[in-house]
Amino acid sequence: MSASAQEAEMETAPDSGLTVSPSLETAVSLDAVFAPVRSLTAFEETVDRLGTAIKLGLLPPGTRLPAERELCTRLGIARSTLRQALVALGQSGHLHATRGRGGGTFVADPQPPSAPLSNLVIAHWRETCDRRLTVEVGVAVLAARRADPEAVAVLEELLETIAGLNDDWRAYRQADIRFHVGLAEATHSPALVPVMTEVQGAITGLIELIPHPQEILISSNQQHRRLLRAVKKGDQPGAAAAMVDHLQGTEHILAGLLPRF
Repeated sequence: MSASAQEAEMETAPDSGLTVSPSLETAVSLDAVFAPVRSLTAFEETVDRLGTAIKLGLLPPGTRLPAERELCTRLGIARSTLRQALVALGQSGHLHATRGRGGGTFVADPQPPSAPLSNLVIAHWRETCDRRLTVEVGVAVLAARRADPEAVAVLEELLETIAGLNDDWRAYRQADIRFHVGLAEATHSPALVPVMTEVQGAITGLIELIPHPQEILISSNQQHRRLLRAVKKGDQPGAAAAMVDHLQGTEHILAGLLPRF
């Protein structure tokens, strides 16, 4: 996708908002995806923000992004910076643009194949788990303290969905990610949502390297339910303990099943 084609597309793109599936809209808010970025690394952070959201399925294939004017306002960046980021994501195969009535910028379907993780990333997998533990335990505590009935209802609905996906790993993982991002949203601390998204992106790269037997997914579902019960009761220590058990379970599985090099 050339810069000139991207610019032409942007001028003709409709001004209506993001088009996503109803289940995604009710599962997690996309405000974090389009939250303002820092000015010093605006281009790089915009590519990172959109690329991670695409990788995690928060922006599924076929999703139409908001029009340029709206994106610039929501991200707090200049038009030239946005176009630069969209062109980069187009060149990488993650986005594509169409012109004319009903046109816009869409998440590509299919997505380009993911590059394999380097041996260095695999070698430092425990550091990825440590960072995830630090973020997610704090999120669990704040969710137990602040979650309102509406947020709890969304999380309960997600767990119902997850429970029926034990034989579909890809769909299971996307719903699992939405559950964890939903916990961050339940804290009502907007800054935590992109942090949660980032750690989910990092751990997903590792999880995808191992097998996914149904017994492991069933056990994970049980841990999710225990965690949500604590959040629903406002039990902060219980939520922290449940999250620790859940994440340490994942760490044990990675320790046993990650490939050696």
